[in-house]
Amino acid sequence: MSIALASLYIGSASAEPPLSVETRRVWRYPHAQSNIPGQKAEIVAYDERADKLWVAGVAGVDVLARDTGKWIGNVSVAPYGAVNSVAIHDGLAALAVEASDRSQPGVVLFIDTRTSQRVGSPVTVGALPDMLTFAPNGRMVLVANEGTPNPRTSGQPCPVDPPGSVSLIDVRTRAVTTLPISPTLPGYAELRQFPATGNGGTRPDMCPYDPEPEYIAIDPRGDKAYVGLQEANGVAVLDLRTRRFERVIGLGLKDFNLPGNGIDANDQDGVVKLEQVPVKGLYQPDSIAAYEHRGRTYLVMANEGDARDNGSNDGEDERRGSAGNSSVEYVPDGSLLGRLTMSNVESSRENLVAFGGRSFSIRDASGRIIYDSGNQLDAEAISRGVYDHGRSDNKGVEPEGMALMHVEGHMLAFIGLERTTKSAVAIYDVTNPFAVRFLDMIVSDGDIAPEGLTALRARGHNYLAVANEASDATSLFEIRLRQRFAFH
Repeated sequence: MSIALASLYIGSASAEPPLSVETRRVWRYPHAQSNIPGQKAEIVAYDERADKLWVAGVAGVDVLARDTGKWIGNVSVAPYGAVNSVAIHDGLAALAVEASDRSQPGVVLFIDTRTSQRVGSPVTVGALPDMLTFAPNGRMVLVANEGTPNPRTSGQPCPVDPPGSVSLIDVRTRAVTTLPISPTLPGYAELRQFPATGNGGTRPDMCPYDPEPEYIAIDPRGDKAYVGLQEANGVAVLDLRTRRFERVIGLGLKDFNLPGNGIDANDQDGVVKLEQVPVKGLYQPDSIAAYEHRGRTYLVMANEGDARDNGSNDGEDERRGSAGNSSVEYVPDGSLLGRLTMSNVESSRENLVAFGGRSFSIRDASGRIIYDSGNQLDAEAISRGVYDHGRSDNKGVEPEGMALMHVEGHMLAFIGLERTTKSAVAIYDVTNPFAVRFLDMIVSDGDIAPEGLTALRARGHNYLAVANEASDATSLFEIRLRQRFAFH
């Protein structure tokens, strides 16, 4: 396989002295050692009070000692369903658990991290609670209820699509307010719509769809929450003071035909080559985080991309460029873009649209893009020998998990790449969103597919915990920042 690199997009120049980051893997824990059937490694949270890591993964939560990685125990969720997420504040863990029938309401379990015992009764929330987080003051838990329908059997009627929503739980009283993403919200029309009405008329073959909350970021002051609607390519803004959604922000399209945005679009040509192509990409971020710079809120987004999941894989939302009959064949068979997975909603022969930005972005609170990494994540993976050419046709390295860390006056962003041949996490200095700098990439042997990332500080040192979904292992890295001064 030959390798070629296109021009590399680099963020704005900075007058500050260059930084270097040093990383060291402290330990690695394979969760198969816990001998819990079905236990995986997906989302990791830090219990500062007890200095432990809680790793959620379907069957339950493995509890690990932060300093050694030693397994301490497991919190099972078997009676309730499958755990999707865990968050911890001041010794209290919240677990998001989906029902076995994912069209039914899920629950949030509260656990005392000291005793690993449940505190109070399960709290009922929306269907398929996928992610949750505590408000900065710890008084509220916000839950992203994805509301994905059960799998559709090919040729059968559309399954029930439960509404996507956000549940607000009062930690003290356990009172719950569940807010749907209403079509009456300002900006709702900017989202991807199902059934589609473009490209020559309506699409009666498509099942109805409503936006599915994926991830929640809360601004440092605790005033606003930003709810990622990944498949719909948007973000809903929630006012936490009034407990009402304000508006929806459509995230638009990225142009892969611009310099520095080129992609490798073909997985079967034997060549890894980043080149400009006449295709646009839906940003569709997975993880989102918020931070402040000079009193303003900025959102960091890992632009993974994702087609709507109806479980049937029947081409409702996605299709290869040259697949299908002539009415939906967007490019000729055998062409450069013939293998590229495209949106079956937005695409036409004159307007090719793929999933994901293959990048991470920084936006201001109104949704305006301040920075985008272009094709740098793909290029860095290629230069380190961990690019998976088999994913070229479908979202490239797939930026997914993300964490922010404040170190010595700098804000670092860690971007996990789900689809590389080894676990890869890019590190950027995003202190000034207008002067972003790439620092390094962590590549860890034995790990594949970083899913959940958590930054933490313990005993005077900074660490990054990474839960790797494909290898079902959690690794802990120590992070040190150095500033290099040039002497003349």
